Amino acid sequence: MLHPSYSDLMKVVNADVEEGDTKIVNSRYSIVLATSKRARQLIDGEMPLVNTVEGEKPLSIAIDELNKGKIKIIAEEETEEE
Repeated sequence: MLHPSYSDLMKVVNADVEEGDTKIVNSRYSIVLATSKRARQLIDGEMPLVNTVEGEKPLSIAIDELNKGKIKIIAEEETEEE
């Protein structure tokens, strides 16, 4: 089982969204994509943004980073505009 849960992670990601605005993350799929992309970055040599334990897997590190607000998910519309 994933700890924290998907719903907890979605709350963290959407915490800065004002009421009435479109949420950044609406589904588990978005969480899975974001954490898998970050895990791939970690595998490719990026340094973790949180303290890690020897042998901790990249996906676990990515989930911890997202949960602690160290990484942010950017909506696709924002990346297309830039």
